Amino acid sequence: MNLLHTVLPAILLSTLPATTAFAETSPQSEVITTADIDWGYLNPLRGDKSPGAANLWGDRTQNVPTGMLVKFNKGFSSPPHIHNITYRGVVIEGKMHNDDPDAATMWMPTGSFWTQPAGENHITAANGEDNLIFLEIDSGPYLVKPSSEQFDNGERPINLHQSNLVWLDQTDTKSINGNNAEITALWGSNKVGELGGAMIKLPANFSGTLTSDAEEFRAIVIKGSLNYQSVETPNSKGLTAGSYFGSNGKFSHNVTTSAQGTMVYIRTNGKYQVAEK
Repeated sequence: MNLLHTVLPAILLSTLPATTAFAETSPQSEVITTADIDWGYLNPLRGDKSPGAANLWGDRTQNVPTGMLVKFNKGFSSPPHIHNITYRGVVIEGKMHNDDPDAATMWMPTGSFWTQPAGENHITAANGEDNLIFLEIDSGPYLVKPSSEQFDNGERPINLHQSNLVWLDQTDTKSINGNNAEITALWGSNKVGELGGAMIKLPANFSGTLTSDAEEFRAIVIKGSLNYQSVETPNSKGLTAGSYFGSNGKFSHNVTTSAQGTMVYIRTNGKYQVAEK
């Protein structure tokens, strides 16, 4: 698929957690700061030997789309295993490796993206002092199974190092209307009603809006921080890496960045635009 066409999906992550569904008759939004996050374990039976996990929306134990944070201790390395469903991952902090058990190690830093197909045998390892990723599934539950149950579902894995992302600016796409703001497509479709994922990069001291008209719009702060406001959040909130905001229907999210700029992952099934004030 042409990268420019793929890039046009919405910029803000739509749909909100299953725990607080949007009303069907009017736009709604949700904001979750890192202070709001309730941590548990990815595999509760293993206790503190398991990676930490926290749902941002949905429920990883049920058959629903879910977005979650997962954190790993330095030196973590899983045994070879498979999952029953496909997932996507974005590195927020640290260095992550995810590949076939015999593959050479490639440590992926902040902003890197990968997909893990259902049934594909692999290992996951972490090598930063602190390691945090965003992980999303389109259906569930999210389960870990032994390699002996591996199968080929027809998909192929992607490991996209942050240095290999291809960024487009306002001269390349109508989704961007702001000097030095950029976007890169990661997966999916740009057609209204079909899901797609992208990353946007907002420059230092950016002040503007992320406007969406989507049934589902979700955004995760991946790098840096921003101040957030909307008609439903009139008091500014500081969102650091790992924070989340989303909406459905026609909605505008007002954001300003710090001196270091910000990277945001977007999941949506509608159109969107990044506009500088």
